[in-house]
Amino acid sequence: MPSAKILAEKQERIAKLAEEMKGAESFVFVASRGLTVAQDTAMRKELRDNGVKYEVIKNTTLKRVFETLGVEGVSDLFAGPTAVAYADNVTTPAKILAKYEKEYEPLEIKGGVIAGKAASIDEIKTLAAIPDVETLYSQVVYGLLFPFTKLAMLVKAVAEKKEEEEGAPAAAPVAEEAPAAEAPAEEAPAAAEAEPVAVAAEAPAEEAAPAEPEA
Repeated sequence: MPSAKILAEKQERIAKLAEEMKGAESFVFVASRGLTVAQDTAMRKELRDNGVKYEVIKNTTLKRVFETLGVEGVSDLFAGPTAVAYADNVTTPAKILAKYEKEYEPLEIKGGVIAGKAASIDEIKTLAAIPDVETLYSQVVYGLLFPFTKLAMLVKAVAEKKEEEEGAPAAAPVAEEAPAAEAPAEEAPAAAEAEPVAVAAEAPAEEAAPAEPEA
């Protein structure tokens, strides 16, 4: 039977873990046996860099911790070596561990807790697929600005087209009217040629005038 000191230490450990975890938005439980040192180190670093706490904890301790937190339905998940990842950001632990589960075959997601409720493996993976807050914000902003951006592009295109249409015909009439100015020059020889004909037609009238005295 454990001594009073050991029991006190266990109680202290459970109370400390419960205090650290009570503000977390989500928990992910994984089986990580079989990971190499390099794999475990890389995964832990990314979790740590993103504000996720990750620790391998005895199943009996985990059961007591979540009983203290008032979370039900997770005791069956604590079989075999179990590590728990948790953070204030609801999606981050699930995203990172789901990524490494695909990369590292020994890693296996068991389930978790979301907003104080037990979550299945599928629910944890669905959570992992949700875009992070920054991505969602960008998508919302883009969705709001897109209609205005599209309108601005349309207005610009219409303005450019109008400028092209107004500028192109300005030079065209000059080229088309040029032949009209040359037309009189082509008709001038015809007038010059017509005058001798008129003179020639009047000449016989002057020569016929002296014939009257013979009568």
